[in-house]
Amino acid sequence: MGKPYSIGRDCRITVLWNGSRVDLRDVTSFTANQETQALRAFPLNGVPAEYNLPSGWRGSFQIARANAVLDTLVAAIESGFWNAGTINSGTIYQYITEADGSTSTWEYSGISLKLSTDAWAAETLVHQTVQFFASTRTKIS
Repeated sequence: MGKPYSIGRDCRITVLWNGSRVDLRDVTSFTANQETQALRAFPLNGVPAEYNLPSGWRGSFQIARANAVLDTLVAAIESGFWNAGTINSGTIYQYITEADGSTSTWEYSGISLKLSTDAWAAETLVHQTVQFFASTRTKIS
């Protein structure tokens, strides 16, 4: 008998930035929320209607810092902007092992990243949180 529900350990993510894989060793959480733009119609002869247009995805992920990979990526993004005026984008792949044993793969494309939390304190693990925006989310498999 398989598992009846998805649990947090059923998910893993991979980040590609500017065509290169970014090996974030210990991702501890991942969230993604669809963004929409609401369009409303108020017909004189009926009830209001609302239509939600897809408007990207916004989310975050957290890592337990095991190396300087994330810091190096953020520094490279900043350097690209300040030195050449370029801002590259990336892709996040989310792999979910479903309760029936199959795998669903989601691609978040056209992402921009922001290191939102980089907290250091004595005798605690350093957890870094990255916020992202993705233009689209596509089911790959």
